[in-house]
Amino acid sequence: MITIDNYLDKHYIHRSNWLRAAVLGANDGIISISSLAIGVATASTTRDPILLATVAGLVAGALSMAAGEYVSVSSQTDIEYADIEREKQELKEMPEVELNILAKIYEKRGLKPETALQVAKELTETDALAAHIRDELGINEVSQAKPTQAAFASGAAFTVGGLLPLLVILFAPVANMVYFLYGFTIISLIILGAVSAKTGGSSISKAILRIVIWGTLAMGLSALVGYIFGVNV
Repeated sequence: MITIDNYLDKHYIHRSNWLRAAVLGANDGIISISSLAIGVATASTTRDPILLATVAGLVAGALSMAAGEYVSVSSQTDIEYADIEREKQELKEMPEVELNILAKIYEKRGLKPETALQVAKELTETDALAAHIRDELGINEVSQAKPTQAAFASGAAFTVGGLLPLLVILFAPVANMVYFLYGFTIISLIILGAVSAKTGGSSISKAILRIVIWGTLAMGLSALVGYIFGVNV
């Protein structure tokens, strides 16, 4: 038997917050660490400098991703809370104006003026603040910022993504390391694109195409920098 809850579970939008942070972190971990390793590898004849740069980049990148995600999402949360407090004050000071604002919102969505006003009145009687937060401010459980969740997902995903090229650096021969890194990274990006698209219910081919194009561009430019400034350490 199909219930409303089961039907709603078929949608993917509730995954958007953590999925965005996780895909961003994993993608950045794979591409940035691979690009860094490729840049150093083209200018080095030994494994140690490549390994050192990669480990340092992995630690710094993971912390940076987590901290950056936490700060940016926290800023969004602060704005949301400020707007909610402002809305509380406006509901106390001018309830009739706020009622008309809510009615106009529903009218613009296709309801007749008298129906829109009736809906606004009924929702206001039930929970005026919740109605304005959802329909006037556009804040809901799906879109509401979650700093800790985003920071953890981003930092953890970066670490996992960055560990993949690190394995190549540990075991691949130095002479052909650039080619191993590129091939392994492209395979990793294809898998990431497919998994993220499958998890989010979007087009797998589009996800793979865009992630591979940008990854190839980043690694190609890094290799070019390594060749130009190579010192053969």
